[in-house]
Amino acid sequence: MMDVRYPVGHYSYEEEVTDKQLQVWIDEIEAAPARLRETVIHLSDEQLSTPYRPGGWTIRQVVHHLADSHVNSYVRFKLALTEDVPTIKPYAEDRWAELHDSTTSILVSLDLLDALHKRWVILLRSLNKVELNRTFHHPDTGRISLKVNIGLYAWHGRHHIAHITSIKEKMGW
Repeated sequence: MMDVRYPVGHYSYEEEVTDKQLQVWIDEIEAAPARLRETVIHLSDEQLSTPYRPGGWTIRQVVHHLADSHVNSYVRFKLALTEDVPTIKPYAEDRWAELHDSTTSILVSLDLLDALHKRWVILLRSLNKVELNRTFHHPDTGRISLKVNIGLYAWHGRHHIAHITSIKEKMGW
């Protein structure tokens, strides 16, 4: 039985991240905003207010979370590229999802993701091997390389889009 919290499984990667794998991940990051928009654009307000699982975020909150999370990740990439092993600031994702801006129209976050991912992908495609191996320090998980983080955010988009497609399928939408 599928764990509804992890519909695409947990993030994992091979120890040696290949150039081909990086390109696949960057392509996924590039495609994520359009995939998300296609998945949610025709949902009603009532559907957007539906949790993707019991006790989980609403679809609307998931959309806004993707914008919050990917903005944070983009900034972390910039910090890692311009500072020596910066310690990044974690944030309380669950508390961010409860803030008033997470009740606004999903179009705001969909547009933000479109613009953000365009810039992010330009940056990602420009990185050389040395830059891809730069790292930041996450207080909860330790040192993370940019190339591994590219995979994490390709997975992150798939993960949350699958939350939405799973509830849509379950509800027959």
